[in-house]
Parts: sequence; C-alpha cells; structure tokens
Amino acid sequence: MIDHERDLASVREATDRLLAAAASWDNAATAEPSRLPGWTRGHVLAHVARNADALVNVLQGRPMYADAATRDADIERDAGRPLDVHLADLRESGDRFQAAGAEPADWSRTVELRNGVTDSASRIPFRRWVEVALHHVDLGVGYELEDLPEEFVLREIDFLAERFKGLESVPATTLRASDGQGWTTGGTSGEVVVTGPAPELLGWLAGRRDGSALKTEGGPLPELPPL
Repeated sequence: MIDHERDLASVREATDRLLAAAASWDNAATAEPSRLPGWTRGHVLAHVARNADALVNVLQGRPMYADAATRDADIERDAGRPLDVHLADLRESGDRFQAAGAEPADWSRTVELRNGVTDSASRIPFRRWVEVALHHVDLGVGYELEDLPEEFVLREIDFLAERFKGLESVPATTLRASDGQGWTTGGTSGEVVVTGPAPELLGWLAGRRDGSALKTEGGPLPELPPL
C-alpha cells in the first residue's frame, strides 16, 4: 500500500540532500555539463524546481504544464541563474510541494499528468521523489545510483517494470537482482533473463546506464523505449 505521507517525508529528505550537495558549488559549477545530453547542471536544477510546481498543479487539479513549449522555455530561462537563486528556488518550490501535500485531500482520486497520463494522487509524492533522486544522480557530483535508498531503488524498478509490461517491442523479460528479487516486464514473445545488482537494473530501466554491467540469458539485452 502506498503511504503518501511517508513518501512526502522521503521527498523532503531527498531535497535536503540535493540542496546540501549543491550548496558546496560555485556559479561556474552550474554551467558545467550534467549527465543529461544538452543540459547543464543549471538545466537540471531548473527542471527539478519547475517540476515541483508542476506537481502542485497536478495535486490541485490544474494542468501539469501549460504546454510542452512553455515547460521547455521555463527550463531554458532559469538554467543560467546564479547558484544562490537556484538554491532558493529549489527550497521554495520544494516547500510549496510539501504544503500542497499537507492539504486535506482524497488521496485515492485519479489525477492527470503530462500527455494524458493518469495516476493515483497517492503516487504523486513518490513521483516527486523519483524526480529529485534521479536528477541528483544526473548532476554528476558524486551521488550515484548505489547511494540511493534501497526502498527507492526497488520501488522504482517495480514502477518501470510495470511501465514496460505489455510492450510487444520489448521481449518478455525477467529481471533478477543479485539478492534474488525478481520482476517481469516486456511483451509476450521471446524470453530473456537479465541479472545484476538492483542499482544497475534501475540504471538500465531508467536510461541512466547502458546495461553493460548486467548479464543476459536467452538473448541480447532488450532495447527499451525512452521514458
């Protein structure tokens, strides 16, 4: 069962961790490339802040973003700001998300995200945790997938395995973590077994690693669609 209050607390912890890491930078560090193609660290920080406001919109029944062009323009607009402005924006937007999450609400209701995607309101705090945690890794500042909480890693593997389930472009795939935990994903044809440490499985599913550290049986490592 999803515990949105516990997830909100995890979001706060992840946000504080990101803020503490970024506080040690200088302005030049924000202009350095991130691990995301075409984005500097400033782009990543701007996206994380604007995503908080977008998820406030979702929780309060408004469109997540006005449109894709506005979303992209807002990130470009904010990417080049000084570090102290980024930090203040991250902190304030994170506080707005926490405030929205503390409002009395029916957490079982269905809400709409981007591109017609819907989900339970109760999962929105976890979605926010994903944004903060994975983009912290994307900054390339020494925080890696192996540093993520085990609960987070396993839950995000659950989520992504479910997302790719039923896609006939992906062969039927069994995922096995080194500790024995398992998942299934993909379509109905073929049968591939992918084995490795849970952080490596997450990195591959989330498009953060190429899967070269994983072992496969029954065929090559499947190609996954972009998230």
